[in-house]
Amino acid sequence: MSTPDHQPDETHRPARVSTASAPGTERMLKRAVGGLAVVLLVAFLIAFAVRQHHESVARHLAMEMSHAQPLVEVVTVQPAAKNYPLALPGETTGFYQSTIYSRVDGYVGSWSADIGDRVKQGQALAQIDTPEMDQQLNAARAKAAASAAQAAVAESGVSIAKLTYDRWRDSPKGVVSEQEREEKKAAYEEAMARLKAAQSQTKLDEAEVGRYVAMEKFKTVTAPYDGVITARRLDVGDLVTAGSSASTNSLYSIAQSNVIRVFVDVPQKVAANMVAGLGATVSSNQFSDRVFRGKLARTAMSMDPSTRTQRTEVDIPNPDLALLPGMYVDVTFQLNQRGLLQVPAAAILFRSSGLQVAVVDAAGRIAFHPVTVAKDNGDTVVLSTGVAVGDKVALNLSSAVSDGQQVSVRDQTEAR
Repeated sequence: MSTPDHQPDETHRPARVSTASAPGTERMLKRAVGGLAVVLLVAFLIAFAVRQHHESVARHLAMEMSHAQPLVEVVTVQPAAKNYPLALPGETTGFYQSTIYSRVDGYVGSWSADIGDRVKQGQALAQIDTPEMDQQLNAARAKAAASAAQAAVAESGVSIAKLTYDRWRDSPKGVVSEQEREEKKAAYEEAMARLKAAQSQTKLDEAEVGRYVAMEKFKTVTAPYDGVITARRLDVGDLVTAGSSASTNSLYSIAQSNVIRVFVDVPQKVAANMVAGLGATVSSNQFSDRVFRGKLARTAMSMDPSTRTQRTEVDIPNPDLALLPGMYVDVTFQLNQRGLLQVPAAAILFRSSGLQVAVVDAAGRIAFHPVTVAKDNGDTVVLSTGVAVGDKVALNLSSAVSDGQQVSVRDQTEAR
């Protein structure tokens, strides 16, 4: 059985999609893209113009700044104060300080002065027993007596020899021979020589007695001057030996402190200011409400090569003995600064050629002057050379400023 040919159903065919745009759409899209490009171009041109303007302004300002004069602060150089205090450490010593040794060998029999005692010149401090020296004195006296007796015998012999010689000498010629006369003369001269020898021995023995008598006085140890006993190194029964060598022990130490010496080591830079009579004050932490006044008495007139300092002595009246030997004190001198000038520390320039200041003249030009510093007070500096009163010196000057450069000035003298 035949079937009719199959014909597709028109109602079930898929719709065909068209890719063709509307006639006006493509034209609008192109216009939009072109407008956006124009806007971007205009924005780029505006940004470029603004940047160029800023760079031009910056270059202009830089050129103006490069040609502008630097602004510097200045102060006027002033005279330094007439006097300024210089404080240095010092050490006290007694006006006299002595160590007492024994002059004789013996044993300590007694002592009567102890540390802290005030003693007078010649006052007995101790008694030394010297039995050996006492016997030596007795022997010396006996020897001197024997010598005196021998001298008396010799003197008698001289008298007899002289009388005999006178008789022979005055006898008529022919009564005695010349030989006998010469013998009597020689006997007389010999007797005179024996007398002189005996007399010399007597004097020598008497001198020995005198030496022991003088040594006997040293059995009593006495104070050499008015002072205070600062050390006692003896006791009853101690064996003492005469002398002051390293192998002998001292008996006492004594100091006279009614005037105290204060020794100060002064730095080299101010040593020239130290002249006799310069006033000084001494203070100590021990006396918070008291100062002691004195004067510079003397200097060593030489520098210690190891410390570059000069030994200086200040004498301080100390009638109440408040200051003790060996104390650490502060000594303040009032030094003369006449002729010196003062500038702020900020004006000092540290250059390879040395210390300098920048002086600004009336025309506003910089000139560098080498200076000599006499004293550094921290915030101010005292100068001895390099500037004059009334000069304008720059503060905190930049290293970019050169000698002879023109600057603008702002004076800070009145503000200070």
